[in-house]
Parts: sequence; C-alpha cells; structure tokens
Amino acid sequence: MKHQETTSQQHNFSIIKHGDISTPQGFTAGGMHIGLRANKKDFGWIYSSSLASSAAVYTLNQFKAAPLIVTEDTLQKSKGKLQALVVNSANANSCTGQQGINDAQQTQTWVAQQLQILSEHVAVASTGVIGEYLPMDKIKTGTEHINDANFATPGAFNEAILTTDTCTKHIAVSLNIDGKTITIGGSAKGSGMIHPNMATMLAFITTDASIESNTLHQLLKSSTDHTFNMITVDGDTSTNDMVLVMANQQVEHQILNQDHPQWEIFVDAFNFVCTFLAKAIARDGEGATKLISVNVSGAKSISDARKIGKTIVSSNLVKSAIFGEDANFGRIITAIGYSGCEIDPNCTYVQLNQIPVVDKGMAVLFNEQAMSNTLTHENVTIDVQLGLGNAVATAYGCDLSYDYVRINASYRT
Repeated sequence: MKHQETTSQQHNFSIIKHGDISTPQGFTAGGMHIGLRANKKDFGWIYSSSLASSAAVYTLNQFKAAPLIVTEDTLQKSKGKLQALVVNSANANSCTGQQGINDAQQTQTWVAQQLQILSEHVAVASTGVIGEYLPMDKIKTGTEHINDANFATPGAFNEAILTTDTCTKHIAVSLNIDGKTITIGGSAKGSGMIHPNMATMLAFITTDASIESNTLHQLLKSSTDHTFNMITVDGDTSTNDMVLVMANQQVEHQILNQDHPQWEIFVDAFNFVCTFLAKAIARDGEGATKLISVNVSGAKSISDARKIGKTIVSSNLVKSAIFGEDANFGRIITAIGYSGCEIDPNCTYVQLNQIPVVDKGMAVLFNEQAMSNTLTHENVTIDVQLGLGNAVATAYGCDLSYDYVRINASYRT
C-alpha cells in the first residue's frame, strides 16, 4: 500500500497515512497463526536488515515474566543492540519458572538460526494467559516461517500481538533531520489490565534515524513517563509488558543527541508516536465506549500533577459516571481530594468538556442539557486547575461499561 503524508498541525513532522512499524527504512514485519489461539494470528516478528541501537522499559510488577527477564538480559549483554524481535499472544510465559526462561531463550536461538544473526540480537515478548508453558512445537513452527514472504506484512504483525483488543494500533511519522528524511513507526497492543508503570501492554517503535543506545534509553524513559505511564483502564498492573525501540541508522546524518540542533524536533515526533499509541490503548479499553483525558495544571510538582490525573482517571466512580453520561463532578473532586497530593479547595477549578463545574471549591450551576449533549461524545475531557504552581500533566483512560465484566469473567475460556 502506498503511504501518504499529512502534515501534523503545530509540529515539524508529517503523519504517514497507513504508516506502521515497518515504514522506516530497513525494517520488515510479519505475523501468522500457529495455533495458540483458535483462529487468529498469534505469532509476529520485526526484523532490521542492519544492527539497531535499542532500548526498552519494563513493567514494575515484581512477578516479571520470563520474556522480559530474557530481553533485559539480552540488551545488557549486547550493549543495547538488536536486529530482531519475536512476540506471541495468547500465552504470557509468566509464572513459568526456569522452564519459561529456557523456552524464551530457545525461541531466540531458533529465530537467530533462521535469520543468520546472533541470538543476543533477538528480543522476545509474550502476552496472554499467565501460568501456562509455551507450546514450543508451535513456537518453532512460527520461527521457521520468519523468512516466508507470504507472512511478511505489517498488518499481520499488528494483528498477531492482540489479545482482547478490538482493533490494531499503529502509526508512522516522517521528519527532516540534516536535510534527510527519517521515519519513526510504532505498533502496540493493550486493552485490559492497563495501569500506569507499564501494565499489560506491548509497544514497539522503530526508526531509521542514527542515534546511540544510551541516548535512546534516556529518551524512551522520559517519553514513557508522560505517555504510556499516564494511561489506565482498570488499575491492574501486569507481569509482561514493555515498550521497546530500535534505531537502525539506515539514514546517514549527524548522530542525534541532546547537542544536535534538531534534537527537539526528533523528540517531539517521538513523543507524538508514543502519545498516539498510549491514547489508542486507552480508547480501546475492554468494553470502553469513551476516551477520557484529564488535564491537570497549576500543581506544585510534576509528580503531583501526574498523580492527580491518574487518580481521577482510575476512579471507578468517575469512569462509571462517564459511561452513564452523568455530569457527577462530585466524583472528580472526591478523587482529587484523596489523591494524597497537596491541594487547596479554595483554589481548585474544574471543567467537564470545557463547561465549568467547580470554581474555588464551590459548585457552579450549568446547563444540564448542554452538558448531557457533550457527554454523548466519544472523547470526554476533564480539566483541573489547582492554582498552586506551574506543573502540568495529562492522564488518559476510558469509561467502565457492563462489557468490561463480561469480557474478563470469561477471559480463560
């Protein structure tokens, strides 16, 4: 499919229509069905034709799954260099002990043999049901088809990583660095068990830019803190998930770092990709009908702004009210109040879809019909001004519907 570009407003980059993880030069991706799921794709891969500077961030859940342990160790041994990634859905390979570690390492070996690269340049990821061993005969079948052109489509990769997701999530942008066009692509999965600090979600980012691993890791950590770590669906934090980025330096330009005159342009584009994927995950929350954005300003510190935003968007009462299209702002101020952050009710101002509902801690009369009309929209915005400082943050989440219980009550079946 031919890619088309549209310039992003107020940014120095263009969004590539139908762009994805393999849009940057030198990357290919694919996916297939190997039998982990009944009739859907469940095994995918990304390959770079050259060695790529790489970095990753991982779940903070202390029950870290085997693939994350292996990938983290791999990146340390390779000094931040990768050439391929393989991922399966339907089975998390979590709580599987040493056998889980061995299976993840065996998968690396098979992939490396097929691609004729070093196993220490292969990352592994899994997502799905916890506590079951990987069926290695099926995994081996998948690795044997990595070079098969019939399965080498980014759309197949995007589908292969899904679990309870209702849609694929992908994007690519292009920008100019030193007179050269570079591209950043991304693909993600995530729908349930999403909570700040890297919950059940996988996100993969590729770029053909020239950047070193250490710089890439610093950028990824900074971006994750205000994108992927600022989303929540249900408050649960998983064992498996990570964000991984690969930069294969296919486009020759001055090495990107904080001293490069166009560094901030690259950072802006990178953050846009992360934000797009994070919001797509929040919007696709299990059973969700609305995306909730909470903008907090006037906080004394960034940590307070982030915590208040996440507290509001994590509140089941707030989420239920948004699903019911009920302007129950009392649930919003209650969440602010129990966030544990410093606030002054007399300085607090709240808007719901740009309609004032609280001013200096006091309720504001509003037109119920006008408010009701705005709450039928798929995007709901809550603005909170604390009046205590200059720190700002935005958190993303979704409403809580009847379907969330239906989906999760039968997840293993």
